[in-house]
Amino acid sequence: MGKRLRSSWLGLMLLLFLTAQAPAKLALLLEEPYGTFGYVNPTGHAAIYLSDVCAASPTELRPCKPGEYGVVLSRYYHVAGYDWLAIPLIPYLYAVDRVSEVPATADRAGELTLRDAWRREHLRDLVPDARDGGPPQGDWIQLVGGLYDRKIYAFEVETTAQQDESLIETFNDKSNRSHFNLLFHNCADFSRGLVDLYYPGSVRRSFTADLGMTTPKQLAKDLVHYAGRHEELDLEIFVLPQVEGSIRRSDHIDGVAEAILRKKYVIPIAFLQPYCAAGFAVTYLATGRFNPNKNAVPLDRADVVKSLVDQGPPVQQEGVRSPLIVQLRSHMTMAKQTVEGK
Repeated sequence: MGKRLRSSWLGLMLLLFLTAQAPAKLALLLEEPYGTFGYVNPTGHAAIYLSDVCAASPTELRPCKPGEYGVVLSRYYHVAGYDWLAIPLIPYLYAVDRVSEVPATADRAGELTLRDAWRREHLRDLVPDARDGGPPQGDWIQLVGGLYDRKIYAFEVETTAQQDESLIETFNDKSNRSHFNLLFHNCADFSRGLVDLYYPGSVRRSFTADLGMTTPKQLAKDLVHYAGRHEELDLEIFVLPQVEGSIRRSDHIDGVAEAILRKKYVIPIAFLQPYCAAGFAVTYLATGRFNPNKNAVPLDRADVVKSLVDQGPPVQQEGVRSPLIVQLRSHMTMAKQTVEGK
């Protein structure tokens, strides 16, 4: 396995770190944009990872059993008519069910094969075959294998069993029919609502930096500020790099005002409305700046990941931590000290 596995296994270290702790965890996943649409609209994608909530099905939640890794929840455009879908963590990151199946590197053909195989096994009722028997078109591809296409930042805070139970009851009871809207009912709006169930008022849309839209980057910024005022949340920030290979690297994630400036959209605006262009610049400088890499811990300890592959999922007895978890925490502390010393 060696060094070749480094990038493709990084997210699994987050997985272990989250599930090994006594408190439950919630992580806002800030995901970089990719592809043509990502270039035009570089606000990226937002999702929520919950360490102690699992998927009874893609549309029903339940408490996790020992040895399970939790679930990722998000809103997608026009996937089987549902407003949100729940995907287990490993498939969400890698489009496979078992750690041993994660590839060291990825190309586009391999990615498509893994995604379609997982769809056929687990999502065929929601995402049926195309007329020719092959995989259909659509946004369902964002449900699995996220780390093949983009880098993901995880902003993790502690939760309680009571909060998780309330979330499960709320989501299982309420209607789950899509009314997706890119401007005001998007994936970031969904994540904002979910985080607000756990910590009311912690995250909100920006009427200045994002022109009233909710963006993933604004949510991360708000959560960092909120956790700074509530140290009991024990905020941790992780970077899950895109899997190595020939697939094009994902792009820088922006807010709305930042995107207008970075993508040069401000040039025609300046020509037609110079005061408006100046307003975008001032707004970004005053309220729109946020660097998700700041204080983030890169998960790049291949030796720990190899231990995970050899030993399998950690099943903890109450008050007892396995040697693997002790080793992981030691490496995470070393990584944090390295980042803080830069």
